[in-house]
Amino acid sequence: MKLSTKLTLFITGSKLAIVGLFVLVLPFLIKEIASNYTNFSLRNQQKKVLHNINQKGINYYFEGENNYGSYTMLKDEYIALELANPKLKLDTIRDTRRIVEQDTIAYRVLSHTFKKDQVNYLLEIGKTTASINLYNKELQKFALYVLIILIALSIVIDLLFTRQLIKPLGQIIKTRLSNNRFPFKKNHEKISTTTADFSYLDQSLISLMNQINDAFEKEREFTANASHEFMTPISILQNKMENLLVEETASEAVQEYIIDMMKTLERLKKISRSLLLISRIENEQFSRQESIEPKKLFEEILEEIRHRLEERNIRIEIKLVHNKVIGHINHDLLFQLFYNLINNAIKFNKENGKITIADGFEKENYYVIVEDSGKGISAEDMPRIFDRFKKVNSEHSGYGLGLAIVKSIANYLNINVKLSSVPEQGTTFKTIFTGPDIK
Repeated sequence: MKLSTKLTLFITGSKLAIVGLFVLVLPFLIKEIASNYTNFSLRNQQKKVLHNINQKGINYYFEGENNYGSYTMLKDEYIALELANPKLKLDTIRDTRRIVEQDTIAYRVLSHTFKKDQVNYLLEIGKTTASINLYNKELQKFALYVLIILIALSIVIDLLFTRQLIKPLGQIIKTRLSNNRFPFKKNHEKISTTTADFSYLDQSLISLMNQINDAFEKEREFTANASHEFMTPISILQNKMENLLVEETASEAVQEYIIDMMKTLERLKKISRSLLLISRIENEQFSRQESIEPKKLFEEILEEIRHRLEERNIRIEIKLVHNKVIGHINHDLLFQLFYNLINNAIKFNKENGKITIADGFEKENYYVIVEDSGKGISAEDMPRIFDRFKKVNSEHSGYGLGLAIVKSIANYLNINVKLSSVPEQGTTFKTIFTGPDIK
C-alpha cells in the first residue's frame, strides 16, 4: 500500500473516530452545559433578589405577609421567600419536585438562607427541568453539524497538505526507481524539496546510482577487453594443434589428446564470443531501425536448427496467428534471442517431445511464447535462471550464457521476458514487446 494511501486512511479514520467519540459524549456534554448554565442563571437571579432586599427592604416582596411566592404563567419558573428556622443554613442547588396548584413538577431549585434585621429567611428560586432540557436536542444537532463541517474541512486541508508534503517522495520514486533503466543516466537533476529527509534520500540514491554505473562500466570494459584479448591466443593455440594433428610422427593417443584440447579451446572461444556479444549489447553497438515479420524470422531459425530437432525427434509447432510486423528492432539480436530460447527448449526437452511457438496480445502488447514439454525448472533455480554461468540442469553441457544473452538482448530491445515452469511438465518463455512498434 502506498504511503499516500496509508496517510489518507489514517487521517480519515482518525477524524471519523473523533466524530464517533463526540457523538457518544455529546448528550452528556450538552446536559452538563445546560445544567451549568441553569446554575449560573439561578445565581444571577439570587443576586438580583438580595440586591432588591438590601435596597428596598424585605417588605418589597412580603407586602405585609409572612411569605412571598411568584410563578410564571406556564409554571416554568418560581421564586419563593419565607421565614426560616434561625438555625437553618442552606446554600444549595439541586433537582427536586414541588407541588404547584396540585401539579407535581420537577424543578432545579436554588435554596439559600440569609439574615435581614436579625431574622433568618429562606429564598428558593426554581426552574423546571423540562425547560432546561427543552433545547438539548437542537443544540446537539447544531453542534454535530458544526463538528462534521469542521472535520470535513480539516480532512480536505490535511489531504492537500499531505499530498503536497509527500509529492517530492513520489517524484523520487518515479524518477529514480520506477521509470529508470540500468545503466542509469548521468547528470541527475535533484528533486526540488524543502524536506531535509527527502533531499537526503534523493542525494543518496543519486550517489548510489553513480557508484553502480561506475562499477558496471568497469565490469563491461573488462569483459569486452578480456573477451577480445582471449580470441588471439585461442586462435594461435588452435592453429598449432591443427598443425600437430597433421604431423605423421604424432601417435594415435597424442592425436586424441590434441582433439580433446581443441574441443576445450572451441568451448572457450564460444564463451569469449558470448561475453563479447553481451558486452556489445550493453554498449548499445547495435541499431534498432529494422522491421521484422516473426513468421519469417522463425523460418530462418528453423532452417539453422532443424537438424537438432531431428536428432532428438522433437516436434515443433508454429502458431503465429497474428500477421504482425515488429518495427524499430534489430534482426540479428532478435534472431539470437529466439534461437537461444528454442535451443534451450531442445536441450532440456524430453525425447519425442514438443515445442510450441505462438503469439497473442496482453494488455494491448504483442507477445510470442516459446513453450516446451521438457523437465521444467525447479522453483529454486528460477530466480537465477538469467544469471551468467548458471546452468539450469547439470545433466547437460553448457556454461549458462544462453539465457544471459537473452536477458541482455531483451533489456536492450525493451522486451519483457516472463518465465513460467512446472517440473516434469515443461517451461514457457513469454516475450512481450513493450518497446518496439507493432503493425
